[in-house]
Amino acid sequence: MFGIVRPCRHRLGEHLKTQWMAHLCGLCLALRKDHGQFARIVTNYDGLLISVLTEAQTSAGGGGRRTAGPCPLRGMRTASVADGEGARLSAAVSLVLASAKVRDHVADGDGLLARKPVALAARRVASSWGAAGARSGSAVGFDTAVLVDAVDRQLGIETLAGPGTPILTVTEPTETATAAAFAHTAVLAGRPGNAAPLAEAGRLFGRLAHLLDAVEDRETDAASGAWNPLTATGTPLAEARRLADDALRGIRLALSEVEFADSGLAHRLLVHELRTSVDRAFGAASCAHGAPPRRERRGLLAGCAVWVGMACTCQLCCGEYEDPWSRERKEGLCNDCDDCCDCCDGCNGCGDCCDGCDCCDCGCDC
Repeated sequence: MFGIVRPCRHRLGEHLKTQWMAHLCGLCLALRKDHGQFARIVTNYDGLLISVLTEAQTSAGGGGRRTAGPCPLRGMRTASVADGEGARLSAAVSLVLASAKVRDHVADGDGLLARKPVALAARRVASSWGAAGARSGSAVGFDTAVLVDAVDRQLGIETLAGPGTPILTVTEPTETATAAAFAHTAVLAGRPGNAAPLAEAGRLFGRLAHLLDAVEDRETDAASGAWNPLTATGTPLAEARRLADDALRGIRLALSEVEFADSGLAHRLLVHELRTSVDRAFGAASCAHGAPPRRERRGLLAGCAVWVGMACTCQLCCGEYEDPWSRERKEGLCNDCDDCCDCCDGCNGCGDCCDGCDCCDCGCDC
């Protein structure tokens, strides 16, 4: 899996972990249902936020769920998974953005993609994913052209960017794309009044995604000579951290203006876990179950190949495993742990359940 919001299931608690898994599985199954088994490799943690936000705005009570059959990633257990327009929108966005990422790697000639036969095959896969995402988006009323346009503009901006270019000029296309996706969840949920604050939350989330990706890749990009927005624009880490912290505050304020039916999981992911993601990227405090020092990251296709092998052999759900992309050590989904605080189990975003708990660091003022 990839994405900046990678929650520790020990902090989520049983209730929110079950909800989160329902959206993760729902996204994965939506990709398989509409686009085939291979499309499931674009399943990512950030993409499922679209499904989470859509459900959070609809009436509570288990709507938009179905029972899925046994899966190796769930220890061959059945489960209630998200099903409906939110999951389909998540799938559409994930496909289009994965298509763009593959094209970007091809353009940079990363790893095996420097070889023409591999690059040609990757271009075909990227083209197929882009078209599939456009079809899925159209089916739920979302025009993925805004995502494609953002990707195309990104390449042009990066070509022209140099020392002195404001870093926010570079992050703008990503901000625009995520703002559109977040805002469309309000349309799917039948709450048009939520579109504006969700667009703002999405814009700032896109900014964070771009900044954190740049921070995490800064050293490896320097070693390989790859383009990095912080290095190219001469933006110091202190300024990147300031912008990240401002974005966190902005997201929290924007979400406070959204009318939710059940804000628990959305609040947990976009307020608490997103703060943890920022701390992790900048080398600050992280989860007690965190990874050892960074290893060399795998490229997109190499990581996807490893993920497929691990999924087929149930390594992702049993024991510990090495993340296919970051190489961080992680625990399988079926493992239990007794040394983590569960006080936030069922948190509804008010912060009352987190009083006095260091692992949650709520700080809620609602």
